[in-house]
Parts: sequence; structure tokens; C-alpha cells
Amino acid sequence: MLLFAEPKYLYLLLLIPVFLLGYAVLGYLRGRRVKAFGDPALVEALMPSRSRSKGWVRMVFFCLAFLFFTVGLSRPRTGARLAERTTRGAEIIVALDVSNSMLAQDYSPNRLERAKLSIARLTDRLQEDRIGLVIFAGTSFVQLPVTTDYVSAKMFLGSIDTGSIPVQGTAIGDAIRLSIKSFSAQSEKSRVIVVISDGENHEDDPVEAARQAAELGIKVYAIGVGSTEGQPIPTDGGLLRDKDGEIVVTKLDEETLRAVARAGNGAYIHAGGEEFGLNPIIQDIRRMEDEEFGSVVFEEYDEQYMYFFGVALLLLVIEMLIGERKPRRKLFEV
Repeated sequence: MLLFAEPKYLYLLLLIPVFLLGYAVLGYLRGRRVKAFGDPALVEALMPSRSRSKGWVRMVFFCLAFLFFTVGLSRPRTGARLAERTTRGAEIIVALDVSNSMLAQDYSPNRLERAKLSIARLTDRLQEDRIGLVIFAGTSFVQLPVTTDYVSAKMFLGSIDTGSIPVQGTAIGDAIRLSIKSFSAQSEKSRVIVVISDGENHEDDPVEAARQAAELGIKVYAIGVGSTEGQPIPTDGGLLRDKDGEIVVTKLDEETLRAVARAGNGAYIHAGGEEFGLNPIIQDIRRMEDEEFGSVVFEEYDEQYMYFFGVALLLLVIEMLIGERKPRRKLFEV
């Protein structure tokens, strides 16, 4: 069965009746001009080598060539079918803080962009593991369900900014609870939540949420982003200020993040400038027992357009070789 990647080009096939009709009209007008010139029989006698049928034969070959060329443009493909595939690995959900404090420039260019770069590098190191993405500020949202499609993961990651969550704050506990719900039903053992945040201004009880995750066999790691000395938060108009006009300084709350990691049977890592802290987590994940995940995927397509282009070229060559004159000698001559 042929499937077309660009079916819009098939509308060009509607031009074939136009070509045939146009050629018929041109033949009719040519006949009228011959009649106006003189006796048609006499004119035909003056042009004994002219063939009436070869013109239509050439037109038929041209239309066939156009048909195959158009089908080739539509990129016919075969071989696509659903197949069950089994992979082995772990499930990792990254909970990324997108609050305004992540705009602080402890890292270049800022905390959030540096964290996104590190997550993108994490996906490059994954093999058959699944990764999901939860973003949070004052509330949380599943940006990407768990998947092995690392290209899509990077695409979703690139679209994240501090405006992705309209409610400001740092609801780490809510993000952990949402991450727990986001694991697939097939996952039971190798499940990991990686919280990337500055830990500041948390509005709920993240330690209790991490403890709930640990009871379910889910490890919770925390990566602290920022400096304990603090940094101002850039805005479009300069620096973020509070209601009293004072410059807001955001500081890393390591104590909270350490408590979260401890309750989640994971580890706390302070993100460095070069090594952001994901390497030790990847090493721990590699020591976990891999789980089997079954999924239904589309197998690769086989492109067929080149064959249609080849037939179209062959028909055009034949059309040009036919000519418009009668053959000088008959094929079977007595």
C-alpha cells in the first residue's frame, strides 16, 4: 500500500484532461486553417510524410510521464506499519523551576537557560531510558510526558521560559506530586525525579512530597541552582524590586533542597559552572535495575519517489524520439 507524504501535489493530475482537451482543440483549429488554405485532400497529398496518429501518441506519452512525475512529487512511501518494541531502561522526570528567580545571572546567561542546556545534554547521554518534563513556579504543569523521543524532548525544552507558568512562586512539593503521577503504568522500580531549583520561597511542604515518592520506590534528587550570596533578578526595566522599592536578591536555599533529597532517598548536588550536577545522577541511574517497556511504534518508511521519477524520464525520452513523421519504411514490407 502506497502512502503519500505530500498528497497535495496529486491535484496536479487534474491537468492531464486539460492537456488532452487542449491538444484536441489545437488539432481542430489546425484542421480549420487547412480547409481555409485549400482542399484538405490536396493539402494532405502535398505532405505525405506527416502522421496524424503520432501527435496523439506523443501526447499520450507526455501525459503518462506527467502522471508518474506528479506521483513522484507526492513522495509515495511503503513499509509503514505498527510494531511492538521492547526497550530497557529507567524513567526520569525532570522537575524544572521556571519562576522569576531563575533569571538571576549566577550562571551564563542565567540560571534557567543554563539548566535547560544541561537537560539537553542529559538527553544526549540517554540510550533507551524514558524522560519526562514537569515545569513549576507557583503551580506545576506537565510539559512533556515520559518518552524516548529525545528530539521532541529538546523541542519542548527550547520553548520553556519564565512565562510558561503564569502563577509565580516555588511550589516544589506540588511539582514532586505531579511528577509521581506522571510515571507510566509500566514503571515500577527504576523511577527517578530530578528537581532543579534554587529552592527559594517554597510555598508547600516539598519534604513530605519527597517522602511520599520514596515510599513508592521513587528516588528524588535535587540540584541547587544559584549562589548562597544571592543575585538580583533582571527585568525588562532593569532589576526586580519589591513593594518598598528595594532590589530583590534571590539566594540558593540549600537547606530545603538537602532535606528534599534526604527524604527522597536521593542526593543533593550544587550545580557548578561547568558540570551542572547531572553526571552523578546519571551514574546512579546506570546502577539501577533496568525495566522493560513495551511500546507501539511506526516502523520506518521506504521512499519510492525515485522509481516514479525514473519512469517519467524514460517516457519523456520516448516521447521525444517518436517524432511527427511517418516511418520511411514499413516494419513488414513484402
